[in-house]
Amino acid sequence: MSSLWKSFRFGLAAVTAALCINQGAQAAGLMTPAGADLPTLQIRQHHVNVVIEDGYAVTTIEQHFFNPHNQVLEAIYSFPVPEDAAVGEFTYWIDNKPVTGEVVEKERGREIYQQEQAQGREVALVEQEAYRSFDSRVYPVRAQDDVRIRLVYIQPVHVDLGIGRYVYPLEEGGVDEERLAFWNYEEVVQEAFSFKLRMRSSYPVEEFRLPQHPQAAVVREDEQTWDVSFKAGQSETGESAYRLDQDIVVYWRHQRGLPGAVDMIAHRAPGSDRGTFMMTVTPGDDLSAIQGGRDWVFVLDFSGSMQGKYHSLVEGVRQGLAKLNPDDRFRIVLFNNRARELTKGYTPVNQQNIDHYTRRLEGINPEGGTNLYAGLQRGFLGLDADRPSAVVLVTDGVANVGITEKKDFLSLLEKHDVRLFSFVMGNSANRPLLEGMSRVSNGFAMNISNSDDIAGRLMQTADKLSHQAYRDIDIKVKGVKVRDLTPAKIGSLYRGQQLIVFGHYWGDGPANVRISGKVAGENREYGTRVDFPAQSTLYPEVERLWAFASIEDLQNRMDYLGQDSDSEQAVVDLAVEYGLVTPYTSMVVVREELFEQYGIERNNAGRVSDERAAREQRASSAVRSHRQDVAQPAFNSNRAYPKSGGGALGPWMLLLLLPLLLLELRNSRGRRRA
Repeated sequence: MSSLWKSFRFGLAAVTAALCINQGAQAAGLMTPAGADLPTLQIRQHHVNVVIEDGYAVTTIEQHFFNPHNQVLEAIYSFPVPEDAAVGEFTYWIDNKPVTGEVVEKERGREIYQQEQAQGREVALVEQEAYRSFDSRVYPVRAQDDVRIRLVYIQPVHVDLGIGRYVYPLEEGGVDEERLAFWNYEEVVQEAFSFKLRMRSSYPVEEFRLPQHPQAAVVREDEQTWDVSFKAGQSETGESAYRLDQDIVVYWRHQRGLPGAVDMIAHRAPGSDRGTFMMTVTPGDDLSAIQGGRDWVFVLDFSGSMQGKYHSLVEGVRQGLAKLNPDDRFRIVLFNNRARELTKGYTPVNQQNIDHYTRRLEGINPEGGTNLYAGLQRGFLGLDADRPSAVVLVTDGVANVGITEKKDFLSLLEKHDVRLFSFVMGNSANRPLLEGMSRVSNGFAMNISNSDDIAGRLMQTADKLSHQAYRDIDIKVKGVKVRDLTPAKIGSLYRGQQLIVFGHYWGDGPANVRISGKVAGENREYGTRVDFPAQSTLYPEVERLWAFASIEDLQNRMDYLGQDSDSEQAVVDLAVEYGLVTPYTSMVVVREELFEQYGIERNNAGRVSDERAAREQRASSAVRSHRQDVAQPAFNSNRAYPKSGGGALGPWMLLLLLPLLLLELRNSRGRRRA
């Protein structure tokens, strides 16, 4: 086991314990009575099953609720929107039989729901509540009766510097104070909670960690197959089984020395002339370290919604400053209702300045609203055109004061030649806004859970920012017709990042792939050959993932150019065809015999059935390799891993130890004062 991974392991346990002790989070995955001043329904059971393989994760959630009240209710089930997740199934049990929902235009879904509700018949409706959550209305929830639902979502899984990460979101986020004040939350699973995760990796995995869940059993079947599980039940004293107020964050580390590679999976149904593919590019480590001084502007959110996250923010900034070069300079800008600069212009990087400004940050109490625009605008003032500059934004990203429209933020970014790197904190953060801004500036956004390892995530970020990056990346395929690539514009790729591209293809057989880009203004090109199958039925989920990524591209275009009816209709058409809930579509569940009455074809039910059958087939077979460039490697070097320093512990160990030492110092001072 490498000393670096030992450091990372220690950081997972120690840093998160140090930083997350005082964070009070609201729970998610709850069912609440609508239009009634009543407590939430009891959560009898909550079971999670995750399978990670072939470059994506499938998460299946089954929950059983109980209405303890003596009246019939309409209830709302709310769950955070996971990162890059495509919700493909919502199943509601009617007369003890599971019925899978179908996607329709949003207004039509609401009309059907209201009609069925007026008739007193069982009905459910799933909508996306802006960027925050999926909200599902269920009617009727009869007195002293159970409700059972199943939710399935699919998401790509990235490996960053050899370390993979999966988050099962349970914290509501706590950024919408009016929303939180309205609901009464029941955070407790009364009878049973279980979490199971199975990893089937094409590449060897050396270790798994759940930093906030030491009770989890981690079993290694072999170097490619791992199982994680834990469960909770009602205690003998009748106390609650499990609280749904903390994300489950899973990390794994790939074996060192793996080559840079091009992997691909595809789906093509029998008789179809068109297939869908997902290509994953993991570059070799050929990006050089950046030399010379740079300017860093830290734009930090200290609004009231950051109350539970602020100490994590300060610690991350402390470690970020400690990682800068002696020739670098920094500024610190704070914002809540308004923006102000903590530093007086650019400040040299030295230990005295780092200590001084982190002490000042520690003395600040988060409060007020979130004027994100003012914070960024102040951060962009005084940029030095003669020095490379970067802006590091740390926020939960819910702009509610001043300018709040996304297009205004994008216009602001386009006026400045500066990279924006965003730390997106919490499940309720406005990820579309923050990721969109980072993309426009050719930076990147990193999502942070309250249950994450802040030091470990910072370690990954520091490695990226200390090295050159690929710019203006383009992929060309010749020999097989390929269209509908998404993302349509790739932009930049930083050290250790993977590139995942979806597309359609016609024809089959070998094809040449060319990956080009620029590094420090110089052209780079990598090439290999891949094989497109004439038929492949093992990965039907790839179709949903392509559709979801295409919808994101359409939404990004509307963010630039404004809403237009053609783009909105394109989103609706894709969502209905591929069974996806979007801001313009919803998923409706009615009695099985009523779908035909409403003229709704059971397309999604068929897709869900195909996906379930494919998952069962994959589970019963050996782990497959999807590497395409074995005969003709695209890269000459191994993939990137975190850089370790010299010395007995190395600088990363010292960084990881620092938060624990600081916590102990604060505790000892507190004991002396007491």
